[in-house]
Amino acid sequence: MKPLPKEETGKVLYAEAIDRMLERIERTAAQVGEAFPLSADPATGQWQTAPDGRWTGGFWAGQLWLAHRASGAARFRDLALAAMKRLEVRLPIDNVLNGLVFHYGAAIGAILGKCAGNSDAPAALALKAAEALASRFNAQAGFIPLGHQSGSLTGDPAGETNIDGVPGMSLLYWAAANGGSGELAAIASRHLRRHIELCQRADGSLHQAALVDPRTGATLKQYSPRGLAPEGTWARAQSWGLVGFAQAHAWTRENDFLVAAQRVADWWLAHAPADRVAFWDFTDPAIPSTFRDTSATAMVAAGLLKLGQAGRYRAEAADIVRALLEHYLVKGALTQGCWQRNEGMATRHELVWGDYYLLEALLVLDGRVGETL
Repeated sequence: MKPLPKEETGKVLYAEAIDRMLERIERTAAQVGEAFPLSADPATGQWQTAPDGRWTGGFWAGQLWLAHRASGAARFRDLALAAMKRLEVRLPIDNVLNGLVFHYGAAIGAILGKCAGNSDAPAALALKAAEALASRFNAQAGFIPLGHQSGSLTGDPAGETNIDGVPGMSLLYWAAANGGSGELAAIASRHLRRHIELCQRADGSLHQAALVDPRTGATLKQYSPRGLAPEGTWARAQSWGLVGFAQAHAWTRENDFLVAAQRVADWWLAHAPADRVAFWDFTDPAIPSTFRDTSATAMVAAGLLKLGQAGRYRAEAADIVRALLEHYLVKGALTQGCWQRNEGMATRHELVWGDYYLLEALLVLDGRVGETL
């Protein structure tokens, strides 16, 4: 029999992987009940959970929105709506990562439309969350500060920011285009541009974080608190930045966001291992005898796809996804994610956001999702 072309074999691979991930989502939902999954033990598949989801809760609701789009099954829609409702307790928290929580937890449901069963609830909550997030903007600093319950390592949540919060600005762009004030988009763009200024190095790599004087905006330091060293390049800093900058360009079509995203992407592609799956920090001298981070790698695949539906970046994303499927997708779970190596926390685990970004990338490659997410 004549072998299928690479594109057709890819479609088969994607469809099979999506089915396996949907089965894993079913098992996760049964296991966690009304809690939110955080990280799962690689040996048992058992999840550590949190009642309010912490900063990752939106990725669980987001997986459920995507699962409904992929399958059409009403149970996924109902689970997504219920999980989204449980995220509302986070609205009062002055944490920039609420952008992640409510973009993926609520706005994605509104973007996908039919996933919400024509319910207005996702859009209503996303708009409410966007207004709350934007109210934290500090014009002197030029960004929405990291805030409380954020894992700040400096003890100055008013003057600290990090690249992790950049993708959550999509919540503000979505809200500005869907009934919210146009000022929401302006705040998102100022936040993004400030992070390009504070976090992007000349070679395209990224500092994870910066500390400024919240009264004047003067830069005090730039560093990578979750990486190996302050001047190192933490893999997830690159992946958060790529997704955030690429999404900003998709929403605004502004060239400076595209340039920033391409510089991050090109740096990653030039420095990633030959097998395409990143180690947790690009500067770890123990490579290759150290931790991988499949969650950062899946995020990069999703980010590359946001840079264009054709051409080099899409081909690179497809190769990354194939590598993850062939070596790290076990019973529908993306294994070997590294949450926090420095604290010895979930260093070889399934991570809820890793699952989300791999499923998103698969659905884009398979043609089931094409929207700006």
